[in-house]
Amino acid sequence: MEKTFTPKTRAELRDLWSELSPEDQISSFKSLSALEAGKFFAELDARDQAKIILSLPLSERQLWIRVLNPDDAADVIQETDESERQALLDMLDQVTRNEVSALLAYAEDVAGGLMNPRYVAIRPDMSVDEAISYIRLRAREQFENVYYIYVVDSEQRLLGVASMRDLFQAASDQKVQDVMRTQPVTISELMDQEEISLVFAANNLLALPVVDQDGHMKGVVTVDDIVDVVEEEATEDIQKIGGTEALEAPYLQISLSGMIRKRAGWLTVLFIGEMLTASTMQFFENEIAKAVILALFLPLIISSGGNAGSQASTLVIRAMALGEVKPRDWWRVTGREFLVGLALGGILAAIGLLRVLVWQAAFKTYGQYFVLIGATVACSVVGVVLWGTLVGSFLPFVLKKAGFDPASASAPFVATLVDVTGIVIYFTVASALLRGTLL
Repeated sequence: MEKTFTPKTRAELRDLWSELSPEDQISSFKSLSALEAGKFFAELDARDQAKIILSLPLSERQLWIRVLNPDDAADVIQETDESERQALLDMLDQVTRNEVSALLAYAEDVAGGLMNPRYVAIRPDMSVDEAISYIRLRAREQFENVYYIYVVDSEQRLLGVASMRDLFQAASDQKVQDVMRTQPVTISELMDQEEISLVFAANNLLALPVVDQDGHMKGVVTVDDIVDVVEEEATEDIQKIGGTEALEAPYLQISLSGMIRKRAGWLTVLFIGEMLTASTMQFFENEIAKAVILALFLPLIISSGGNAGSQASTLVIRAMALGEVKPRDWWRVTGREFLVGLALGGILAAIGLLRVLVWQAAFKTYGQYFVLIGATVACSVVGVVLWGTLVGSFLPFVLKKAGFDPASASAPFVATLVDVTGIVIYFTVASALLRGTLL
């Protein structure tokens, strides 16, 4: 529900920001003191920062765009319309404008688009004392966070890295090249942001140097940048797994028409897919007419396969996102899921068979062929659950190989696919076991 009062402090505004209308957000921000406004502005994401900057008079926009680091300024500019971008670029000083323009040349989701081009670099032949003095001066001038010191040659090729602790523990007359760590962990300027997050997780670092194919230092990606990326990627995957397109803004900030567009596409595809279910059932209409009792178990059996497939696809997609499973592991995953699907199918089959036997004993529901009906249900459940599990586990690998996002193998998509094939499995088993009796 929209608030009817204006937050007076930065803490109040932070808590209520997502609940306020765009107009109230801007008016509340403008009501903060200059110091509080600056701190609050730094806490916002690029989309909200862009919204605030564009709401200000032209005379004030330059002030706010210039307080941002080059990588943050590039993010803000990317959130604006094409018609606004050049004007914002022109408000930056020449050095920053060149840095931001270089960042904008990269895709948003690669290291080059995430990195900060400003970092502390020193020469290998400096003494430790000279290096510390230089770092102190440079950090005071323009660097917000100095996690590591990068050692480069005259052509900006990365030679090594040193932490402040390394330098402070060394003798003042030692050379930097004697203190630095050679062969540092680096990332390519074109590395995808998901891969970058895995490198951070594997090496427990606060920052990673970005280099081109010739080893030239281009910038630094810090862990605070990648935290936002991890949240963004996880959110996008969850939304896709749920059977929608990824939302490009917070839920409450998506327009009604935008929300419908994001969800209608997949629902339409799934609806058309479910039409095949009706066509498949029509193919088996003679069997259904002869043994109407079979139709009673149809939802139970095909939903079991869809649920099993959804489980498998969700687990495999998440394992791929975390780097626990690689495309080359498809055969191991498939083999593992075959055994899991067989076991799960067996458990559900036993429950289904028990249900038929209990109902027959209590209500005489299924007639003289109740044992064959129970066997049909049990065998079908095993087959459908096994098939659903295999489809759910294998489909993400197929999509990855084809160049698509594995998260597109969403639970609704897998369930729809298994619904259609599950009917075929069910009535094929029924035809084999009940022929000459009910069929």
